[in-house]
Amino acid sequence: QVQLVESGGGLVQPGGSLRLSCAASGNIFNVNTWNWYRQAPGKERGLVASIGSGGQTHYADSVKGRFAISRDNAKNTMYLQMNGLKPEDTADYYCNALGTYHSSYWGQGTQVTVSS
Repeated sequence: QVQLVESGGGLVQPGGSLRLSCAASGNIFNVNTWNWYRQAPGKERGLVASIGSGGQTHYADSVKGRFAISRDNAKNTMYLQMNGLKPEDTADYYCNALGTYHSSYWGQGTQVTVSS
């Protein structure tokens, strides 16, 4: 089992920045890919960014050039640096870990609101 706890959400004005954190514990050695998802009210949950065990990254087109995913292996923590935030970035953000045998773990989510 893997436990994930997100933090860092909040209210920010358009153009502002936030950094989300995802602290992992448990059997993280079997995790291959770390992801950030988001779900806006009335919409489906969608992938925002991912980082593989080799450090390769992937971003949704809507956040390319504004968001950056990273991972600190020593702290067992993943981050999502969000710059140039827009109202359409408002959503609940979820940390996800994909492991062996198709295992998938989720955090409880953290709310991000971009509004003036």
